[in-house]
Amino acid sequence: MSIVTVQLGQCGNQIGFEVFDALFSDSHCPQKFCSKRENEAYQASCKERFFSEEENGVPVARAVLVDMEPKVINQTLSKAAHSGRWKYGQHSHFCQKQGSGNNWAYGYSVHGPRHEESIMNLIQKEVEKCDSLSGFFIVMSMAGGTGSGLGAFLTQNLQDQYSNSLKMNQIIWPYGTGEVIVQNYNSILTLSHLYRSSDALLVHENDAVHKICAKLMNIKQISFRDINQVLAHQLGSVFQPTYSGEGSFHYRRNPLGDLMEDLVPHPEFKMLGVRNIPQMSENSLAYSTFTWAGLLKHLRQMLISDAKMEEGIDWQVRPPLSGLPTLGKMPLTKEFHFNTSIANLVILRGKDVHSADLGAFKDPALYTSWLEPVTAFNVWKTQRAFSKYEKSAALVSNSQSLVKPLDMIVGKAWNMFASKAYLHQYTKFGIEEEDFLDGFALLEQVIASYRNL
Repeated sequence: MSIVTVQLGQCGNQIGFEVFDALFSDSHCPQKFCSKRENEAYQASCKERFFSEEENGVPVARAVLVDMEPKVINQTLSKAAHSGRWKYGQHSHFCQKQGSGNNWAYGYSVHGPRHEESIMNLIQKEVEKCDSLSGFFIVMSMAGGTGSGLGAFLTQNLQDQYSNSLKMNQIIWPYGTGEVIVQNYNSILTLSHLYRSSDALLVHENDAVHKICAKLMNIKQISFRDINQVLAHQLGSVFQPTYSGEGSFHYRRNPLGDLMEDLVPHPEFKMLGVRNIPQMSENSLAYSTFTWAGLLKHLRQMLISDAKMEEGIDWQVRPPLSGLPTLGKMPLTKEFHFNTSIANLVILRGKDVHSADLGAFKDPALYTSWLEPVTAFNVWKTQRAFSKYEKSAALVSNSQSLVKPLDMIVGKAWNMFASKAYLHQYTKFGIEEEDFLDGFALLEQVIASYRNL
């Protein structure tokens, strides 16, 4: 089954390009750990999901590119075409001459209705090229104007027009220190609207990815391209094919459906995060060896201590009631740093994958009391290695991890809203105070639900 990707705004288009490039590079990587036949099946499965074949043999990304300024789209189209390996469709993009000026209301209330028909037609054409549609993958930021405002508007439209297809929004969480003065308003409006129309929100925090670039990849001058390549690697490790079951050598047919089934057991809880291990520069990789036991021990501790990378993990955080002795005299508040999960999915790729022991992820103490580990935990595997790593693991989790950043954004937005700062920029495009209050109420409810796990 195929996934149609919708790339929105500067951020969505730049990330979208890196994702397709990473998927293509990985599927054409030389392989040592799986048979030729298996590798060909993997390539065919990747292609069916993300690319359609052109007549001259160049794969075309199943994507629609949308931005209100032409610059980034032109750059993205030309980068793909010049790669000579894959490209975007000739008529798969929509752009205008004037952006949204980082104003959510302008993207949602002006650009959305004005260009709805043209954009939805492009999406429909892309859907018609799929033999079978798994759903939509919508890549956007939540701090700006076009990606966030127009993104929320289009996700609502997709929900109306394709109610039987799944929608997953990949959202870039803004830097805490701020890129845009009204980013907290834009974020509140984006998240509250998506919570009503999307099936799952896959969140990446700019601050966390920035740290991965600095600490794990040893990049001195970090650019947006570096950040986007880390994001693309993480997304590829989730979306590339895996076997459909233990002992099976057939690849899963419905990637979005399987993700939702394993990770979103209730519509109140739909915020997902991704962690990967290992992540390192080419230079370090040459001197490193990994065991499944070591990788999974680190990954589990990253989950329960809410660490985004394997450096700087707090090893003192333990599951409550797990029966393990505490290390030293720990403060009573330590238990509150424990990150409770609703659902976890571990995706393993590479050598000897069937020997990996995942028992530690089935500990009931990791999960909310109303779900059994047998329901809450799933694992996907394939012997085919991903990218440059002989063994690699990705963890997609639905947990309390985003409560703190969400609470901070709601708090900052509320402080501005209470003093009516910048509200006129929204009300002049039809977004009323009532809309903000609805957004605050919905997100406060989300925070409370996650806190009570």
